[in-house]
Amino acid sequence: MAAHIATAMKPKNNNSNSNNNSNCCSNGYSSDVSNGSDNNSPSPPPSPPKPRLTPSLSQCRRRLRSKTKSFVRRENLGSGLNFRRNLRYLLLLPLLYISGLLMCVGPFSWFWGYASVPGSVYRSYENFQRLWDDIRLDNSSALQLSSVWKYKRRVKVQKPCPNSTARNHFSMYRTSIMESPGSSGYLIVDANGGLNQQRSAICNAVAVAGLLNAILVIPRFELNSVWRDPSQFGDIYDEEHFINNLKGYVNVVRELPEALMEIYDQNISNIPNFRVQAWATVNYYLGVVLPILRDQRVIRIAPFANRLTMNVPSHIQLLRCITNYKALKFSPPISSLAEKLVSRMIERSSMTGGKYVSVHLRFEQDMVAFSCCVYEGGEAEKLKMDSFREQEWKGKFKRKDRVIVPALNRIEGKCPLTPVEVGLMLRGMGFDNNTSIYIASGKIYQAEKHLAPLREMFPLLYTKESLATPDELAPFEGHSSKLAALDYTVSLFSEVFVTTQGGNFPQFLMGHRRFLFNGHSKTIKPDKRKLVVLLQDMDISWKAFKDEMEVMLAESDRKGMMVPRVKKFNRKTSIYTYPLPECACLQGSNNSTFRLTEGANVLNSHHESTR
Repeated sequence: MAAHIATAMKPKNNNSNSNNNSNCCSNGYSSDVSNGSDNNSPSPPPSPPKPRLTPSLSQCRRRLRSKTKSFVRRENLGSGLNFRRNLRYLLLLPLLYISGLLMCVGPFSWFWGYASVPGSVYRSYENFQRLWDDIRLDNSSALQLSSVWKYKRRVKVQKPCPNSTARNHFSMYRTSIMESPGSSGYLIVDANGGLNQQRSAICNAVAVAGLLNAILVIPRFELNSVWRDPSQFGDIYDEEHFINNLKGYVNVVRELPEALMEIYDQNISNIPNFRVQAWATVNYYLGVVLPILRDQRVIRIAPFANRLTMNVPSHIQLLRCITNYKALKFSPPISSLAEKLVSRMIERSSMTGGKYVSVHLRFEQDMVAFSCCVYEGGEAEKLKMDSFREQEWKGKFKRKDRVIVPALNRIEGKCPLTPVEVGLMLRGMGFDNNTSIYIASGKIYQAEKHLAPLREMFPLLYTKESLATPDELAPFEGHSSKLAALDYTVSLFSEVFVTTQGGNFPQFLMGHRRFLFNGHSKTIKPDKRKLVVLLQDMDISWKAFKDEMEVMLAESDRKGMMVPRVKKFNRKTSIYTYPLPECACLQGSNNSTFRLTEGANVLNSHHESTR
């Protein structure tokens, strides 16, 4: 045993060699093996090592894999360090950019002594006064309204959407997704927002009802804190027309059956509200909403703005088209007055062949306040706007995380255009003082002051208030959605539509005009970032300004006829702004009940008489 211990305590030079060799091709022997008996005989000498064998292919592959993994780990570590280093620079650059802008255009710019950044200061009225003599005398190159739009789309003969084929498709679709015949239940939605946000919710509700094979209850309108319009669906749209034009696609009812109403004490508000995520997918509705609808037989979703993705199957997309351009017709009181306003605008545009320009002017007091932009009103206007913001939005603009830089808002094109800016732009594009202009707007902020220069440039300036009599407008007072419906209709049939600020109104109107005018929106959408720079330049000549405006008009013309490439389930744009190609089959429908919107007959009859 002592011999064994002594042997075990000797340095293991041979063992270390053996262990090293065993990494790839070990001989399987141990150098300190005892015979296990209690005697004094020395341990047998270690067996001579076998000659190193050539590693097998599998062993070498294992070696290569281990080296590769080690190399990849080192590479990943290095790339990770580089990414983190680059990420610091990526985070730092925007901070430096914003800090520079704040120093140049922010409240501390005076301290550093920097001159104002081009486009950051409102000087449009000063420029108007400086250029007015040139503008007044410049009617030599008047733009003819009949030739504003140079680009022409090649009109394709569209295949109609036969009712029988479409309805058979929906019948087969219902059979394929439903376990039993009949509807899945009743769908109730609350549409919120203004006129066109509600319109979007209605179109999406019809699409969801078709997707789920649900019976749609006429959508309810929420009372909006901004719009303050108590109107309901039947006050804005023709309910009977809506129900009849969706027959065969989606069943629509005015109210829930009595049996279901009894369960909820005759109050729809007692039905539990189901919250749906914004831009929910088809799979979400089929996988999450449909089982609940089948189980409860009724489901209420509120709010319902933007609650369905734009990427839906073509037959569901068609439901949006049918709803927007066929089923939604303004109620008789709105239709009647809207047709009169269109007729009166055509009559007052006799010098331009019955054609006129409509401008969506977002220069109401709430819009000016919300934009946080600074105009020429000085400190008094600033205090007034601060007070208005606090009254309407209760501290929203005083949060610590909210940085308000009016000059930066202007540079980025976020400020609403003033009436004088719209006038300068249109005169620069070539519209002369014989052009009839319709202003689609709410109550203009300081209207008398701000509309005066626009009226000097365009004496033929009209609004719904100037076209309609007080008695005609009396039923519409206090109902902003009804008034917006009048503006929508008159703007729809103008030869040129000018949008000055984002929002649902211009987006829906551009889409409707694309649908109506063979794919061309006939819309001027100015580059406001470029425009504010030009309007601040106190050295620019009228000719140079006109040249820039003509380029801007040509760009609006080019973009107005664009149709996005839409493949299966990859639509990235709104179908309400770009209705083609999916809605193309509805164009030129011969259905006698199909009217694009109010005023169509008036416009068509006038064009026939002037040919």
